[in-house]
Amino acid sequence: MTLKSINPATGETLETFEEWSDNQVDEQISKTREAFSEWRETSFAEREKLLMNMAKVIRNRAKKYAELITTEMGKPIIQAEMEVEKCADACEYFAKHGRRFLEDDEVELDKDRSYIRFIPLGVILGVMPWNFPFWQVFRWAVPSVLAGNVLLLKHSSNVPRCGFSAEEIFTDAGFPENVFKFLPIGSKKAEKIIG
Repeated sequence: MTLKSINPATGETLETFEEWSDNQVDEQISKTREAFSEWRETSFAEREKLLMNMAKVIRNRAKKYAELITTEMGKPIIQAEMEVEKCADACEYFAKHGRRFLEDDEVELDKDRSYIRFIPLGVILGVMPWNFPFWQVFRWAVPSVLAGNVLLLKHSSNVPRCGFSAEEIFTDAGFPENVFKFLPIGSKKAEKIIG
């Protein structure tokens, strides 16, 4: 299968990408699982710093990413600009306030005291739609990586360049390799991963 980035306004094929093989997907899942063992131990301060870096990367390239959204899925440029800004805002919000959502929550019982502890789950696969190609990714990814999880993104097949751009943002913000990875795959391969 070939993933195609097509401008819906013109019908022009902007770029094509070969779908990863089953072996490539399996290898990436293994690499991401390995990255989890270190990422889960990364301090909140470091994760928060990386989220602030990510907000800067997004804002510095806001025009580029808004134009990408517009050409790849047809969103009006003003709406695309607002979507990109909202992603940067989410990075900053969780960098400043997210830690408190993950603090132990003490629960008083009749005779004992207990608490709820939030711990990282591991590798999380996000299967995202096309209609908000940046926002849907970042509203899932930002709190997930702050919590210590590592992520694999299966984006909608009609917005592969948005998927690669999300990975680029994580990389350029300084996140360790394989903490966030875009999988250029179609829905059938995603079903195999889940199943």
